[in-house]
Amino acid sequence: MGTAPQWKTLRGLTVPADYRAPAKHPVESKERLYPFTVRMFNRLLRLQRMRVRVVGAEHIPERGGAIIAANHTGYYDFMLTGAGPLLQGGRLLRYMAKKGVFDIPVLGTLLRTMKHVPVDRDNGGSAVDAAVRGLRDGNLVGIFPEGTISRSFELADFKTGAARIAAQAGAPLIPCVIWGSHRIWTKDLPKKFRGVGVIVRYGAPVEVTGDAEADTARLKQAMQRMLEQSRAEYDAEFGPFAPGDKWVPASLGGGAPTLEQAAEMYERERAERKAKKAAKQAKKGT
Repeated sequence: MGTAPQWKTLRGLTVPADYRAPAKHPVESKERLYPFTVRMFNRLLRLQRMRVRVVGAEHIPERGGAIIAANHTGYYDFMLTGAGPLLQGGRLLRYMAKKGVFDIPVLGTLLRTMKHVPVDRDNGGSAVDAAVRGLRDGNLVGIFPEGTISRSFELADFKTGAARIAAQAGAPLIPCVIWGSHRIWTKDLPKKFRGVGVIVRYGAPVEVTGDAEADTARLKQAMQRMLEQSRAEYDAEFGPFAPGDKWVPASLGGGAPTLEQAAEMYERERAERKAKKAAKQAKKGT
């Protein structure tokens, strides 16, 4: 007797053979603009022969609000985090993104039409309120707790926003870990737009008690366990890889910066941005 297949293909994504996709969401699946962009991205992945495996999509609710917190190592993460919701009845993930992106003509209009959430770093409370409203309206909200791409490809320090939003909205807090997207397109490394393997993993909702620090610690612990599992599976499925590769974390013998080195690089960049902004404002005032 042959062995039953472990995997199958669904919407161009590889999923466990026993995964059963639910019926389409009655509202979100009928939107026009956002589902169109998702279809185009999926088509791009297929054209680029990306091998995307999605595990744990069943943890995403078929109906109602939830916040999905994901790690962030590459520029494809925005659409890859939405792979699970797509499988779960064509659901749509509304991201929290920095306000400056929404100020760009045309792009800002498109983002607002797709119900993404602008984050003003000088007035974070408004973003929290907007995300809570979205969750209470039954939307899925996506957030990257690290706040920026982690150059170390490890989990960097987490902000507490995801836990606070989940607590205020009374919504599930779902961990998501992506591994492999940084090989496609990330900071400081060459792009590779063909034939890259990616694992997108979702976990069971993390307990939310209202203690933002403790809840965030539990979220990070859950994501660390998921990350370690995905890395082991990735090496077995898509490897072997050279230990010195720059996309491999330093903790695994790779050439990526350590967490401490990555934090220093981020602080230098932030200081440079602040200096440029101050110089620009001073120039306007003269």
